Amino acid sequence: MKHVRTTALLAACAAALLLSACGGESGQAAPAAPTSAPTSAAPESSTAAAAPVGDVTKPGTELKLGERAVVPFKYGTAKSGMIAITVTAIEKGDNADLAKYGDKAKGITPYYLRATVENVDGADLAYSSVSLRALGSDGRSTGVIITGSTDRCKSGTAGKDFTSAGAKFETCTLQGAREGAAVEAATFDKGDGYDKSPVVWKN
Repeated sequence: MKHVRTTALLAACAAALLLSACGGESGQAAPAAPTSAPTSAAPESSTAAAAPVGDVTKPGTELKLGERAVVPFKYGTAKSGMIAITVTAIEKGDNADLAKYGDKAKGITPYYLRATVENVDGADLAYSSVSLRALGSDGRSTGVIITGSTDRCKSGTAGKDFTSAGAKFETCTLQGAREGAAVEAATFDKGDGYDKSPVVWKN
């Protein structure tokens, strides 16, 4: 009987050792989890890289002066990227500022739409420029077409280093209104969707 018990005890120990070894093998499989972790991390980094796209300002959005709009931007036929536009001021000028336009400027009051433009995604947008449009108090175009610049309103252009995220430049768009009317808002209306429903900045 003692011999049988000893045999049974040895068999139980062997089974215990076998179970321990299996457990050890399953323990060795644990490092496989970190191996799969980088695979799941990759999408996170790509999502982070695409984050600016999620911040795009929808067509038709109304903002206050000083608020930032992130919009898709194309310049010419070869350059495109994401930019942020912040309209900082809508300034009323004097008709005398338009003296160089001669009689064509008679009865027109100039307005200066000042803005800061930022490169959001690091696209090569060197030497690009951005223009805005003015709206009257009725929310429609003022009906005045005026281009160029004055001593008080110089159109800015991106420099050669406007190729990295965070790069900025200042610009001013010259617009006008008939005497007795006023400019109450500035708009960005370039690109798909924005041509029909521009982003609007109001005083």
